[in-house]
Amino acid sequence: MSDSPAPRRGGQPGRRALRRRAVEILYEAAQRSLDPVTLLADRVGSTDADPVGDYTISLVEGVTANRERIDELLAEHAHGWSVDRMPPVDLSVLRVGVYELLWAADVPDPVAIDEAVGLARELSTDDSPRFVNGVLGRIGTIADRIRAVL
Repeated sequence: MSDSPAPRRGGQPGRRALRRRAVEILYEAAQRSLDPVTLLADRVGSTDADPVGDYTISLVEGVTANRERIDELLAEHAHGWSVDRMPPVDLSVLRVGVYELLWAADVPDPVAIDEAVGLARELSTDDSPRFVNGVLGRIGTIADRIRAVL
């Protein structure tokens, strides 16, 4: 999971690369038992690490600020899976996906789900895209109701 974000024309990484970077930071923080925002700050200030874009910062900070609610939703909609049992990469992908579904107003729901499925396909197991799609699809069907009470 250490590939650097692929730049688009003009040298700026695309949103998929920035999402991937957020997933990598969230995953690393979980594996090392670190606060994701602290790890993010280290990455932003480091000349050794890949650059961190504004959207990556927004995702990591947003997931961290809303993690309790995100994890409640994941536990409720991941039938047969507790958050503690989920593969760590899948959990990081799902957290970013739920954050984008519910708090990123500029990302349409189908795009948030498709991007998360794509990241699961790139970063995790063969079964992960279907799992991520199922969980986010269930949350997506009630996203408007959830957003109304956030």
